Amino acid sequence: MAKTRLVHQFGMGSSIRSRNYTEAAARAIRDALWHNSLNVADAFGFPKAAMLIDVEIGVQQPEAVDTAALLSIFPYGQPRVSVVRGGLDVDKPGGGGTTVIANAAVIVSFEMERNHD
Repeated sequence: MAKTRLVHQFGMGSSIRSRNYTEAAARAIRDALWHNSLNVADAFGFPKAAMLIDVEIGVQQPEAVDTAALLSIFPYGQPRVSVVRGGLDVDKPGGGGTTVIANAAVIVSFEMERNHD
């Protein structure tokens, strides 16, 4: 069987005051997920536990993201989270801190047999 991508979802999240990269990443994931109500597992007759969920997060300081904390966002499926350099850090005027912006790509796949007609 081959891993077959079925859904791509994208989101953005921020940490306006606390410069918390994990929270910005969590908000980006929720933004991607909560904008849609997809019943893709049901549509193909798969259990929700069979969902292969690949998450890529982009932030300016990837090492500051607690990927284990992000896994708890997913109520089912088999999530894997990777963090890369991306997103934005936006300094506030007058040295008032930094806003962290994270971007998320969430890809849902299943192991499916391909039809070779």
